[in-house]
Amino acid sequence: MLYLSKPSKFSPRFEVVGCFVESNEEILFLLRQDGKSEGNKWGVPAGKVDSDESPEIAICRELKEETGLTVPKIKHILKVYVKYSEYDFVFNMYKARLSQRQNILVKKDEHKDYQWVTPKQALGLNLVLDMDSCIKLLYNLDDSLG
Repeated sequence: MLYLSKPSKFSPRFEVVGCFVESNEEILFLLRQDGKSEGNKWGVPAGKVDSDESPEIAICRELKEETGLTVPKIKHILKVYVKYSEYDFVFNMYKARLSQRQNILVKKDEHKDYQWVTPKQALGLNLVLDMDSCIKLLYNLDDSLG
């Protein structure tokens, strides 16, 4: 479950970054490899923040590793607090806009495909947990978050 403010008894195990890369009114989504956690599900380029880096450095690293993209302007949009029954974590969401589409180099040990879709189309995909809430929140498609 996502929260816009830090919930009580929130004890994050780690911090995650994710980037909504936009081009021509569409967002880049990556399909996770079957053997990964939440395998065969779609999500934006994302990953854990290493202990020796800031979230800003982490998102640039993750974008380069997972897609081959080097994006000059990445904007921090929102921080949410995620509570699962097993653990809690902080999720920092970023946006980057490409003036023209670039070649996406999918890191094959993590992802098996990519696609560009509108926010509404993305809601029809088999998404990683809570990604639908993130999309609704960032693109004003729903206001039902706590």
